[in-house]
Amino acid sequence: MSNGDDEADASDDAEATDEIDVTAEELESRLTEAGDALEAAETEADLDDVESSLDDIESDLEAADLPEPDEDDDDAEDPREELESQLSDLRDDLDEQRGPYAEDVVTIVSDAADTVTDSEWTDDGEGEAQEAVETFLDESAEFIDHDADTGGDFVAAGDALTTVVDAIEAANLDPDEDTETIEGLLEAAETLETGLDEAEVWDDLTVQEQLDARGFYDILTNENRKDFPPEWNAAKLHAEEGDFDQVLFAYDKLGSEFFDGYIVDLLYNLGSDAEPAFDAMHQRAQKREKGPIEVLGKIGDERATETLHDYIDGDGDPALQKVTLRALGAIGSAESVQPVANRLDADSEEVRSVAARALGLLGDTRAIEPLSDVLKSGESDSVRASAAWALRQIGTETALDEAARYTDDRAYIVQAEAEKAASA
Repeated sequence: MSNGDDEADASDDAEATDEIDVTAEELESRLTEAGDALEAAETEADLDDVESSLDDIESDLEAADLPEPDEDDDDAEDPREELESQLSDLRDDLDEQRGPYAEDVVTIVSDAADTVTDSEWTDDGEGEAQEAVETFLDESAEFIDHDADTGGDFVAAGDALTTVVDAIEAANLDPDEDTETIEGLLEAAETLETGLDEAEVWDDLTVQEQLDARGFYDILTNENRKDFPPEWNAAKLHAEEGDFDQVLFAYDKLGSEFFDGYIVDLLYNLGSDAEPAFDAMHQRAQKREKGPIEVLGKIGDERATETLHDYIDGDGDPALQKVTLRALGAIGSAESVQPVANRLDADSEEVRSVAARALGLLGDTRAIEPLSDVLKSGESDSVRASAAWALRQIGTETALDEAARYTDDRAYIVQAEAEKAASA
Protein backbone atom coordinates (compact mmCIF):
# COMPACT_ATOMS: atom_id res chain seq x y z
CA MET A 1 0.00 0.00 0.00
CA SER A 2 1.30 3.50 -0.82
CA ASN A 3 2.05 6.21 1.75
CA GLY A 4 -0.93 8.17 0.42
CA ASP A 5 -3.29 5.28 1.16
CA ASP A 6 -1.83 4.92 4.65
CA GLU A 7 -2.45 8.59 5.37
CA ALA A 8 -6.05 8.36 4.11
CA ASP A 9 -6.72 5.33 6.32
CA ALA A 10 -5.20 7.14 9.31
CA SER A 11 -7.47 10.11 8.65
CA ASP A 12 -10.54 7.87 8.45
CA ASP A 13 -9.53 6.18 11.71
CA ALA A 14 -9.17 9.60 13.41
CA GLU A 15 -12.64 10.64 12.24
CA ALA A 16 -14.08 7.35 13.47
CA THR A 17 -12.42 7.90 16.84
CA ASP A 18 -14.09 11.38 17.13
CA GLU A 19 -17.55 9.84 16.70
CA ILE A 20 -19.43 8.68 19.82
CA ASP A 21 -21.95 5.91 20.25
CA VAL A 22 -25.15 7.78 21.08
CA THR A 23 -28.60 7.50 19.55
CA ALA A 24 -31.08 10.18 18.58
CA GLU A 25 -33.47 8.84 21.21
CA GLU A 26 -30.87 9.25 23.95
CA LEU A 27 -30.10 12.81 22.89
CA GLU A 28 -33.79 13.66 22.74
CA SER A 29 -34.26 12.25 26.25
CA ARG A 30 -31.41 14.43 27.54
CA LEU A 31 -32.94 17.48 25.88
CA THR A 32 -36.25 16.73 27.59
CA GLU A 33 -34.48 16.49 30.94
CA ALA A 34 -32.72 19.81 30.28
CA GLY A 35 -36.06 21.39 29.44
CA ASP A 36 -37.56 20.14 32.71
CA ALA A 37 -34.55 21.46 34.62
CA LEU A 38 -34.93 24.83 32.90
CA GLU A 39 -38.57 24.99 33.86
CA ALA A 40 -37.72 24.23 37.49
CA ALA A 41 -34.72 26.62 37.67
CA GLU A 42 -35.01 29.32 40.32
CA THR A 43 -31.53 30.84 40.49
CA GLU A 44 -28.79 31.92 38.15
CA ALA A 45 -26.78 28.93 39.36
CA ASP A 46 -29.60 26.63 38.26
CA LEU A 47 -29.57 28.27 34.85
CA ASP A 48 -25.80 27.87 34.63
CA ASP A 49 -26.24 24.13 35.23
CA VAL A 50 -28.83 23.94 32.46
CA GLU A 51 -26.51 25.82 30.08
CA SER A 52 -23.70 23.39 30.89
CA SER A 53 -26.01 20.44 30.10
CA LEU A 54 -26.97 22.01 26.78
CA ASP A 55 -23.29 22.52 25.93
CA ASP A 56 -22.62 18.83 26.59
CA ILE A 57 -25.60 17.76 24.49
CA GLU A 58 -24.49 20.02 21.62
CA SER A 59 -21.00 18.55 21.72
CA ASP A 60 -22.33 14.98 21.69
CA LEU A 61 -24.79 15.82 18.92
CA GLU A 62 -21.97 17.11 16.72
CA ALA A 63 -19.97 13.90 17.32
CA ALA A 64 -22.90 11.47 17.02
CA ASP A 65 -23.13 9.12 14.05
CA LEU A 66 -26.82 9.58 13.35
CA PRO A 67 -28.66 8.08 10.38
CA GLU A 68 -28.96 10.29 7.34
CA PRO A 69 -32.41 10.88 5.79
CA ASP A 70 -33.25 9.13 2.53
CA GLU A 71 -32.42 11.61 -0.23
CA ASP A 72 -35.09 10.11 -2.47
CA ASP A 73 -37.83 10.59 0.13
CA ASP A 74 -38.93 14.22 0.47
CA ASP A 75 -40.90 13.36 3.62
CA ALA A 76 -38.03 11.56 5.32
CA GLU A 77 -37.20 12.92 8.79
CA ASP A 78 -33.71 14.16 9.65
CA PRO A 79 -33.06 13.32 13.32
CA ARG A 80 -30.03 15.62 13.51
CA GLU A 81 -31.97 18.62 12.20
CA GLU A 82 -34.83 18.00 14.63
CA LEU A 83 -32.46 17.70 17.60
CA GLU A 84 -30.60 20.86 16.60
CA SER A 85 -33.94 22.70 16.42
CA GLN A 86 -34.92 21.55 19.93
CA LEU A 87 -31.51 22.57 21.24
CA SER A 88 -31.81 26.04 19.68
CA ASP A 89 -35.28 26.54 21.19
CA LEU A 90 -34.01 25.58 24.65
CA ARG A 91 -31.14 28.06 24.38
CA ASP A 92 -33.61 30.81 23.44
CA ASP A 93 -35.78 29.89 26.44
CA LEU A 94 -32.69 29.93 28.65
CA ASP A 95 -31.74 33.44 27.50
CA GLU A 96 -35.26 34.70 28.15
CA GLN A 97 -35.26 33.25 31.65
CA ARG A 98 -31.98 34.82 32.68
CA GLY A 99 -31.85 38.15 34.47
CA PRO A 100 -32.79 40.85 34.70
CA TYR A 101 -29.31 42.15 35.46
CA ALA A 102 -28.16 45.44 36.90
CA GLU A 103 -25.76 45.68 33.95
CA ASP A 104 -28.76 45.97 31.62
CA VAL A 105 -30.02 48.97 33.57
CA VAL A 106 -26.56 50.56 33.60
CA THR A 107 -26.26 50.22 29.82
CA ILE A 108 -29.64 51.83 29.15
CA VAL A 109 -29.11 54.73 31.58
CA SER A 110 -25.54 55.37 30.38
CA ASP A 111 -26.76 55.52 26.79
CA ALA A 112 -29.55 57.86 27.90
CA ALA A 113 -27.00 60.18 29.52
CA ASP A 114 -25.09 60.34 26.21
CA THR A 115 -28.32 61.00 24.33
CA VAL A 116 -29.25 63.86 26.66
CA THR A 117 -25.81 65.43 26.29
CA ASP A 118 -25.16 64.88 22.59
CA SER A 119 -28.59 65.41 20.99
CA GLU A 120 -29.56 68.71 19.38
CA TRP A 121 -32.94 69.25 21.01
CA THR A 122 -35.61 71.65 19.89
CA ASP A 123 -37.10 73.88 22.59
CA ASP A 124 -40.08 71.54 22.87
CA GLY A 125 -37.85 68.49 22.74
CA GLU A 126 -35.67 69.76 25.56
CA GLY A 127 -38.71 70.12 27.78
CA GLU A 128 -39.87 66.61 26.88
CA ALA A 129 -36.45 65.15 27.56
CA GLN A 130 -36.22 67.03 30.86
CA GLU A 131 -39.54 65.55 31.93
CA ALA A 132 -38.39 62.02 31.01
CA VAL A 133 -35.22 62.44 33.08
CA GLU A 134 -37.05 63.86 36.10
CA THR A 135 -39.56 60.99 36.00
CA PHE A 136 -36.74 58.46 35.93
CA LEU A 137 -34.94 60.10 38.84
CA ASP A 138 -38.11 59.92 40.93
CA GLU A 139 -38.95 56.33 39.96
CA SER A 140 -35.40 55.01 40.35
CA ALA A 141 -35.18 56.55 43.84
CA GLU A 142 -37.91 54.13 44.93
CA PHE A 143 -35.55 51.20 44.32
CA ILE A 144 -32.07 52.52 45.08
CA ASP A 145 -30.60 55.33 47.18
CA HIS A 146 -29.09 58.18 45.15
CA ASP A 147 -28.87 61.95 45.40
CA ALA A 148 -29.17 62.68 41.65
CA ASP A 149 -30.90 66.00 40.98
CA THR A 150 -31.00 68.32 37.97
CA GLY A 151 -32.13 71.31 40.03
CA GLY A 152 -34.52 72.04 37.18
CA ASP A 153 -31.59 72.68 34.83
CA PHE A 154 -31.47 70.49 31.72
CA VAL A 155 -27.72 71.07 31.43
CA ALA A 156 -27.33 68.96 34.59
CA ALA A 157 -29.52 66.10 33.30
CA GLY A 158 -26.66 64.05 31.87
CA ASP A 159 -24.65 64.26 35.08
CA ALA A 160 -27.73 63.33 37.12
CA LEU A 161 -28.19 60.14 35.11
CA THR A 162 -24.52 59.30 35.54
CA THR A 163 -24.97 59.67 39.30
CA VAL A 164 -27.72 57.04 39.21
CA VAL A 165 -25.47 54.73 37.17
CA ASP A 166 -22.74 55.07 39.81
CA ALA A 167 -25.25 54.26 42.58
CA ILE A 168 -26.46 51.12 40.76
CA GLU A 169 -22.93 49.86 40.17
CA ALA A 170 -21.97 50.51 43.79
CA ALA A 171 -24.98 48.53 45.05
CA ASN A 172 -23.69 45.25 43.55
CA LEU A 173 -27.23 44.04 42.94
CA ASP A 174 -27.61 40.26 42.72
CA PRO A 175 -29.98 38.91 40.03
CA ASP A 176 -31.33 36.28 42.46
CA GLU A 177 -31.55 38.23 45.69
CA ASP A 178 -32.42 41.65 44.24
CA THR A 179 -34.75 40.62 41.42
CA GLU A 180 -37.56 43.03 42.29
CA THR A 181 -35.16 45.96 42.63
CA ILE A 182 -33.54 45.26 39.29
CA GLU A 183 -36.90 44.77 37.58
CA GLY A 184 -38.15 48.09 38.97
CA LEU A 185 -35.02 49.91 37.82
CA LEU A 186 -35.17 48.25 34.40
CA GLU A 187 -38.78 49.30 33.90
CA ALA A 188 -37.92 52.89 34.88
CA ALA A 189 -34.88 52.87 32.56
CA GLU A 190 -36.90 51.57 29.63
CA THR A 191 -39.52 54.28 30.23
CA LEU A 192 -36.71 56.86 30.21
CA GLU A 193 -35.37 55.41 26.96
CA THR A 194 -38.80 55.63 25.33
CA GLY A 195 -39.31 59.19 26.57
CA LEU A 196 -36.03 60.35 25.09
CA ASP A 197 -36.74 58.59 21.80
CA GLU A 198 -40.03 60.44 21.54
CA ALA A 199 -38.60 63.85 22.51
CA GLU A 200 -38.14 66.17 19.55
CA VAL A 201 -34.68 66.82 18.09
CA TRP A 202 -33.87 69.17 15.23
CA ASP A 203 -33.39 66.31 12.77
CA ASP A 204 -37.03 65.36 13.29
CA LEU A 205 -38.07 68.64 11.63
CA THR A 206 -37.97 69.65 7.99
CA VAL A 207 -35.52 72.41 7.17
CA GLN A 208 -38.34 74.95 6.92
CA GLU A 209 -39.67 73.82 10.31
CA GLN A 210 -36.19 74.23 11.80
CA LEU A 211 -35.90 77.73 10.38
CA ASP A 212 -39.37 78.59 11.65
CA ALA A 213 -38.56 77.24 15.12
CA ARG A 214 -35.51 79.53 15.26
CA GLY A 215 -37.60 82.56 14.30
CA PHE A 216 -35.87 82.89 10.92
CA TYR A 217 -39.07 84.00 9.19
CA ASP A 218 -40.22 86.32 11.97
CA ILE A 219 -38.37 89.23 10.39
CA LEU A 220 -40.71 89.18 7.37
CA THR A 221 -43.62 91.60 7.33
CA ASN A 222 -46.16 92.64 4.73
CA GLU A 223 -44.06 95.74 4.09
CA ASN A 224 -40.70 94.01 3.50
CA ARG A 225 -41.87 90.71 1.99
CA LYS A 226 -40.64 90.33 -1.60
CA ASP A 227 -41.72 88.06 -4.44
CA PHE A 228 -38.58 85.90 -4.43
CA PRO A 229 -38.27 82.91 -2.03
CA PRO A 230 -38.85 83.93 1.60
CA GLU A 231 -35.55 82.35 2.66
CA TRP A 232 -33.65 84.74 0.38
CA ASN A 233 -35.68 87.70 1.59
CA ALA A 234 -35.26 86.83 5.28
CA ALA A 235 -31.53 86.14 4.92
CA LYS A 236 -30.96 89.56 3.36
CA LEU A 237 -32.90 91.31 6.13
CA HIS A 238 -31.08 89.41 8.87
CA ALA A 239 -27.73 90.28 7.28
CA GLU A 240 -28.65 93.96 7.11
CA GLU A 241 -29.44 93.85 10.83
CA GLY A 242 -26.15 92.05 11.56
CA ASP A 243 -27.83 88.82 12.69
CA PHE A 244 -25.38 86.46 10.98
CA ASP A 245 -26.32 83.52 13.18
CA GLN A 246 -29.66 83.33 11.39
CA VAL A 247 -28.05 83.79 7.97
CA LEU A 248 -25.44 81.10 8.55
CA PHE A 249 -27.93 78.65 10.05
CA ALA A 250 -30.02 78.89 6.88
CA TYR A 251 -26.85 78.67 4.76
CA ASP A 252 -25.88 75.45 6.54
CA LYS A 253 -29.32 73.84 6.52
CA LEU A 254 -30.82 74.63 3.13
CA GLY A 255 -27.95 73.18 1.09
CA SER A 256 -29.28 74.54 -2.20
CA GLU A 257 -26.75 75.52 -4.84
CA PHE A 258 -28.78 78.61 -5.71
CA PHE A 259 -29.30 79.65 -2.09
CA ASP A 260 -25.61 79.05 -1.30
CA GLY A 261 -24.68 81.30 -4.22
CA TYR A 262 -27.09 83.96 -3.02
CA ILE A 263 -25.64 83.94 0.50
CA VAL A 264 -22.08 84.10 -0.82
CA ASP A 265 -22.98 87.11 -2.99
CA LEU A 266 -24.75 88.71 -0.04
CA LEU A 267 -21.71 88.31 2.22
CA TYR A 268 -19.32 89.40 -0.54
CA ASN A 269 -21.19 92.66 -1.01
CA LEU A 270 -21.11 93.31 2.74
CA GLY A 271 -17.31 93.30 2.67
CA SER A 272 -15.62 93.62 6.05
CA ASP A 273 -19.05 93.91 7.70
CA ALA A 274 -19.41 90.16 7.04
CA GLU A 275 -16.58 89.40 9.50
CA PRO A 276 -18.94 87.43 11.81
CA ALA A 277 -19.23 84.93 8.96
CA PHE A 278 -15.47 84.35 8.82
CA ASP A 279 -15.45 80.92 10.47
CA ALA A 280 -18.21 79.57 8.25
CA MET A 281 -16.57 80.94 5.09
CA HIS A 282 -13.16 79.68 6.17
CA GLN A 283 -14.57 76.21 6.73
CA ARG A 284 -16.08 76.18 3.24
CA ALA A 285 -12.88 77.63 1.78
CA GLN A 286 -10.98 74.66 3.17
CA LYS A 287 -13.05 72.58 0.76
CA ARG A 288 -11.65 74.78 -2.06
CA GLU A 289 -15.01 76.44 -2.72
CA LYS A 290 -14.34 79.55 -4.77
CA GLY A 291 -17.26 81.69 -3.54
CA PRO A 292 -16.28 81.52 0.13
CA ILE A 293 -12.66 82.27 -0.84
CA GLU A 294 -13.84 85.46 -2.52
CA VAL A 295 -15.78 86.38 0.62
CA LEU A 296 -12.66 85.85 2.74
CA GLY A 297 -10.87 88.34 0.52
CA LYS A 298 -13.58 90.93 1.11
CA ILE A 299 -13.64 90.27 4.87
CA GLY A 300 -9.88 90.90 4.92
CA ASP A 301 -8.99 88.76 7.94
CA GLU A 302 -5.36 87.60 7.82
CA ARG A 303 -6.26 84.32 9.55
CA ALA A 304 -7.28 83.02 6.13
CA THR A 305 -3.90 83.47 4.48
CA GLU A 306 -2.24 80.24 5.66
CA THR A 307 -5.05 78.20 4.13
CA LEU A 308 -5.10 80.22 0.93
CA HIS A 309 -1.34 80.02 0.39
CA ASP A 310 -1.67 76.26 -0.05
CA TYR A 311 -3.98 76.77 -3.04
CA ILE A 312 -1.39 78.74 -5.04
CA ASP A 313 1.51 76.40 -4.35
CA GLY A 314 2.37 74.87 -7.72
CA ASP A 315 0.45 74.76 -10.98
CA GLY A 316 -2.94 73.45 -9.90
CA ASP A 317 -6.44 74.55 -10.93
CA PRO A 318 -5.93 77.91 -12.70
CA ALA A 319 -9.46 79.11 -11.87
CA LEU A 320 -8.93 78.36 -8.17
CA GLN A 321 -5.52 80.04 -8.25
CA LYS A 322 -6.90 83.22 -9.79
CA VAL A 323 -9.68 83.49 -7.20
CA THR A 324 -7.22 82.82 -4.41
CA LEU A 325 -4.66 85.34 -5.66
CA ARG A 326 -7.33 88.06 -5.83
CA ALA A 327 -8.44 87.20 -2.29
CA LEU A 328 -4.86 87.34 -0.99
CA GLY A 329 -4.35 90.71 -2.68
CA ALA A 330 -7.52 92.02 -1.06
CA ILE A 331 -6.54 90.74 2.39
CA GLY A 332 -3.19 92.52 2.05
CA SER A 333 -1.01 90.48 4.41
CA ALA A 334 2.75 90.97 4.18
CA GLU A 335 3.09 87.21 4.61
CA SER A 336 1.56 86.72 1.17
CA VAL A 337 4.17 88.64 -0.83
CA GLN A 338 6.52 85.74 -1.53
CA PRO A 339 3.86 83.07 -2.17
CA VAL A 340 2.11 85.41 -4.60
CA ALA A 341 5.37 86.49 -6.28
CA ASN A 342 6.16 82.82 -6.90
CA ARG A 343 3.16 82.65 -9.23
CA LEU A 344 4.75 85.16 -11.62
CA ASP A 345 6.36 82.04 -13.09
CA ALA A 346 3.08 80.10 -13.41
CA ASP A 347 2.38 78.15 -16.59
CA SER A 348 -0.93 79.97 -17.07
CA GLU A 349 -0.70 83.46 -18.53
CA GLU A 350 -3.88 84.47 -16.73
CA VAL A 351 -2.52 83.27 -13.39
CA ARG A 352 0.69 85.28 -13.93
CA SER A 353 -1.36 88.38 -14.73
CA VAL A 354 -3.57 88.03 -11.64
CA ALA A 355 -0.49 87.35 -9.48
CA ALA A 356 1.08 90.60 -10.68
CA ARG A 357 -2.06 92.59 -9.85
CA ALA A 358 -2.31 90.87 -6.46
CA LEU A 359 1.22 92.09 -5.69
CA GLY A 360 0.07 95.60 -6.55
CA LEU A 361 -2.79 95.29 -4.09
CA LEU A 362 -0.41 94.01 -1.42
CA GLY A 363 1.61 97.22 -1.96
CA ASP A 364 4.84 95.81 -0.55
CA THR A 365 8.11 97.26 -1.89
CA ARG A 366 9.64 93.78 -1.94
CA ALA A 367 7.52 93.14 -5.03
CA ILE A 368 9.18 95.94 -7.07
CA GLU A 369 12.08 93.80 -8.28
CA PRO A 370 10.11 90.75 -9.48
CA LEU A 371 7.51 93.00 -11.11
CA SER A 372 10.25 94.99 -12.86
CA ASP A 373 11.74 91.72 -14.17
CA VAL A 374 8.36 90.74 -15.63
CA LEU A 375 7.99 94.15 -17.26
CA LYS A 376 11.48 93.90 -18.71
CA SER A 377 11.53 90.36 -20.06
CA GLY A 378 8.02 88.97 -19.92
CA GLU A 379 6.67 87.36 -23.09
CA SER A 380 3.01 88.27 -22.54
CA ASP A 381 2.08 91.92 -22.98
CA SER A 382 -1.06 91.51 -20.85
CA VAL A 383 1.08 90.17 -17.97
CA ARG A 384 3.59 92.99 -18.48
CA ALA A 385 0.75 95.55 -18.39
CA SER A 386 -0.47 93.99 -15.13
CA ALA A 387 3.05 94.31 -13.72
CA ALA A 388 3.15 98.01 -14.69
CA TRP A 389 -0.27 98.51 -13.07
CA ALA A 390 0.98 96.80 -9.91
CA LEU A 391 4.05 99.06 -9.74
CA ARG A 392 1.73 102.07 -9.93
CA GLN A 393 -0.29 100.70 -7.02
CA ILE A 394 2.84 100.29 -4.91
CA GLY A 395 3.40 103.94 -5.67
CA THR A 396 6.89 104.58 -4.31
CA GLU A 397 9.28 106.67 -6.36
CA THR A 398 11.29 103.61 -7.31
CA ALA A 399 8.19 101.68 -8.36
CA LEU A 400 6.85 104.56 -10.45
CA ASP A 401 10.24 105.10 -12.14
CA GLU A 402 10.41 101.43 -13.12
CA ALA A 403 6.96 101.57 -14.70
CA ALA A 404 7.59 104.96 -16.38
CA ARG A 405 10.55 103.56 -18.36
CA TYR A 406 8.13 101.93 -20.81
CA THR A 407 6.28 104.93 -22.25
CA ASP A 408 7.59 103.92 -25.70
CA ASP A 409 6.85 100.23 -25.28
CA ARG A 410 5.82 98.09 -28.22
CA ALA A 411 2.49 97.29 -26.54
CA TYR A 412 -0.10 100.03 -26.14
CA ILE A 413 -1.52 98.53 -22.93
CA VAL A 414 1.96 98.72 -21.36
CA GLN A 415 2.51 102.28 -22.69
CA ALA A 416 -0.78 103.40 -21.12
CA GLU A 417 0.25 102.17 -17.68
CA ALA A 418 3.74 103.63 -18.07
CA GLU A 419 2.37 107.06 -18.99
CA LYS A 420 0.13 107.04 -15.91
CA ALA A 421 3.18 106.22 -13.80
CA ALA A 422 5.21 108.99 -15.43
CA SER A 423 2.54 111.58 -14.72
CA ALA A 424 1.93 110.46 -11.13
